Amino acid sequence: MGQTRHSSSLRTVEALVAGIRQGDRASLARGITLVESTRSDHQQEARKLVSECIKIPRPRSLRIGLTGTPGVGKSTFIESLGMRLLQKGHRVSVLAVDPSSTRSGGSILGDKTRMQELSAASNAYVRPSPNRGSLGGVARNTLDSIILTEACGFDVCLVETVGVGQSETMVSDMVDMFVLLMQPGSGDELQGVKRGIMELADLVVVNKADGAMELAAKLTRSEIVNALHLMIPRRESWSPKVVRASAATGYNLDRVWSTVLHYFDKLEKSGEWDALRADQRRKWMWREVSHLLLARLDRNPASHKIAQLLEADVLNGSIPAGVAAEQIVSKFLSNP
Repeated sequence: MGQTRHSSSLRTVEALVAGIRQGDRASLARGITLVESTRSDHQQEARKLVSECIKIPRPRSLRIGLTGTPGVGKSTFIESLGMRLLQKGHRVSVLAVDPSSTRSGGSILGDKTRMQELSAASNAYVRPSPNRGSLGGVARNTLDSIILTEACGFDVCLVETVGVGQSETMVSDMVDMFVLLMQPGSGDELQGVKRGIMELADLVVVNKADGAMELAAKLTRSEIVNALHLMIPRRESWSPKVVRASAATGYNLDRVWSTVLHYFDKLEKSGEWDALRADQRRKWMWREVSHLLLARLDRNPASHKIAQLLEADVLNGSIPAGVAAEQIVSKFLSNP
């Protein structure tokens, strides 16, 4: 029975790899569903799938993260830019990570509805994924999903995150470029954006920057440029740029993309791109180690029992949280 199940699993993975190699979007969708599954047998198959897909030779794709405050028009911007990139001959994938309920684990999953034109395009793939409340506003398995889309032949991968917050900084550990979208007249909004987010931005786009909002957009751009001057650039070869644009009318979208290409040209010529990809892999390996250890600790009966007792002690203030954590880990290590 076990041998039969193993053979079936192997055939499933082989079929998905073959489909993804051929650029089949249905195979890609099934592969990402497998990656996102929490079932242990699916997780084993997903690891095999990703291990095979990462070996498929493809030109290096552009991994771009986008974030911004609610109402800034992230999805509209992504669809407008994505359609323009399709006209230029690119294949575009969008991993749009929706807010999940920390109570129910549910998700809005509305990005396909908001990106109808891009979703229907044959050379695009839009995938909304619940983040299950994970820190960083990005699904735990988004990096694996990126690898699958690249293996499927998508050369531009856009990752839309759930919004601006301190946890959003984790998106920078899986993408090559970080883009922050802001609105005109957002002086107050600029104050609300955490410094850590601004420090991560390689490009700031002031969206909705035409028509009646043109003057406000120019003022907002000046404020952002001044703010960026007070920060240390995170790349040796690049200083963050600020571009005014409008997703609704297409104003300056070509300039946004030329700025993106200029960034990647600088990154490649300086050798920083190779180092950046290596650093991404290292960080996500250790994040996965942390996740697996926590999951195993949670399944360990002895550790789980003492954790419940110690949690009550922490809640009533009888012992410090650090002491309780050390005792839980010690119990787990003695009974792994």
